[in-house]
Amino acid sequence: MTVAEFFGCGLIAFGPPVSMFALTIAHDPIRTIMLVASAFFWLLALLFSSILYCAVVQLQDTLAFGLVFSVLFQELFRFLWFLLIQKAEGGLKKVSDGNVQIVENKHILAYVSGLGFGVISGAFSLVNVLADMTGPGTIGLFHDPQNFFVASAVTSLAFVLLHVFWGILFFNAIHRRVYLQLAYVILCHLLASCITLLNPRYSITLPTVWILTVLSGVFAFIVAGGSHRTIRAAIKGTTTTTSSTTCTIITSTSTTTATITTTTSNTSSTTTASTSSTSRVHIGVI
Repeated sequence: MTVAEFFGCGLIAFGPPVSMFALTIAHDPIRTIMLVASAFFWLLALLFSSILYCAVVQLQDTLAFGLVFSVLFQELFRFLWFLLIQKAEGGLKKVSDGNVQIVENKHILAYVSGLGFGVISGAFSLVNVLADMTGPGTIGLFHDPQNFFVASAVTSLAFVLLHVFWGILFFNAIHRRVYLQLAYVILCHLLASCITLLNPRYSITLPTVWILTVLSGVFAFIVAGGSHRTIRAAIKGTTTTTSSTTCTIITSTSTTTATITTTTSNTSSTTTASTSSTSRVHIGVI
């Protein structure tokens, strides 16, 4: 059971992010590099948070202190990452091999950067839990919550998605200088992180975190230009076959010779085509 729970919780937390990566990022090497680089900036934020936490010995017993400053460092390094992208925009155009969409469309960069922040954040928040999940032992023997593992996985997934949405909102706020939107990202990050201090009261923490996730997702969807029309267009696009397929029909006939004579205004040409006992007819479906 412990191994099954390990895979189940792991897929809950990282299944959707891995799918997002495979469908939207993996095919583009530039996006993959940007995702890894943004994850590295999150690690730098974690490093500086740890240095501050170790330096202030008097407040090491206060978990909220380290949490608040960790959030602030993450947003600071998100801003530094944005500045680095702005400086490297010319270089990105040169190495993008003609595909300038990732540079011209700012929301793509924000999405990729947010997913990088989210994946590494979720990995660090859940990796120790997953390591203990395989056993030996049974959770809940000492009146501990038996849904600890599942709740941790669901919370990690929420924060991965939140980082994606925060990345889109953060980049858009700086581009357009919408400081109220920037304040929303920071305050929402603080609220979502601080509410986890109430764990294991999951009846409070989980709904709150997921309400913030849904609100931030809707906000980011609108900011990125989404509307009911784009939703209908996306649904219509999935029902219409856009890829071309080729089917081959094999028919056995006797050897025949067909003569096709084409006459134009000035010239007359005769084409003779021979088919063998087995001919292939290719039908393209678009």
